[in-house]
Amino acid sequence: MLLISCPNCGPRDETEFHYGGQAHVAYPESPNDLTDREWAEYLFYRENTKGTFAERWVHSTGCRQWFNMLRDTVSYEIHSIYGMGQPRPDLKTSGQSSEPTQPGEFTQAGDFGQAGEPGLAPGAASPTATTPISSEGV
Repeated sequence: MLLISCPNCGPRDETEFHYGGQAHVAYPESPNDLTDREWAEYLFYRENTKGTFAERWVHSTGCRQWFNMLRDTVSYEIHSIYGMGQPRPDLKTSGQSSEPTQPGEFTQAGDFGQAGEPGLAPGAASPTATTPISSEGV
């Protein structure tokens, strides 16, 4: 189970949130001028990135506010949570890396909330390479 740090409410269980698709997909300037194929591509074609991916999420059972999340689709590691309309954070310039330095090593990178809020509940153990972040199969 993921612990997602809502920018407004703080850390909450992932069951309070809903995934909203890929972040930073701009609405067409002239949707009436698009061909059927162009409109279909806007609606249905999205990146399917293995690794760090910018996503939209909504805190559906809390504040009901949308936000963006930079998350690794392989390890489920949350690198950054930032507001709608803000640019995607550049992990390379901030000295963060989603790649382990040695095989089997898990790196904890990035801020999980606003103003340094931790991504884990107080007293919770940090995830490791041997501890699953998801409760599936447990």
